[in-house]
Amino acid sequence: MTKNVRTATREMSLRDVASMMRDGDMGAVPVVNDGKLIGIVTDRDIVVRGVADGKSSDTAIGEVMTTELFSVAPDDFVFEAIRLMGDKQVRRIPVVNADGSLAGIIAMADVALEMEDEKEIAETLEEISSGAAFWGKN
Repeated sequence: MTKNVRTATREMSLRDVASMMRDGDMGAVPVVNDGKLIGIVTDRDIVVRGVADGKSSDTAIGEVMTTELFSVAPDDFVFEAIRLMGDKQVRRIPVVNADGSLAGIIAMADVALEMEDEKEIAETLEEISSGAAFWGKN
């Protein structure tokens, strides 16, 4: 899990958040309000819901962010994050404290670091990407 994640507010512009992503080499930025997670904006959100829809670079990120959130708690096992990634076809899962504040984010790369076997890593990442039923394997 990555802690101390850079965040945005819904009022920030597409340009500012895109610059934050570029400068921080990030593909997603959690959006918070009063310290509570309210959304996430991905590079895809900016391109598909922003640029492709003809929105100005000054448009507030709140207009394009994803608000349907899937998250895990800090004490959940990494396999819960893997399951959610596969089921929901997402590459990043916010880790949220009981009070709604952001504790960090788990990315596919974090999942790979938790696993020791290269074949297991490859299979798991492929299953996350394809949406295959990770738990249905025998």
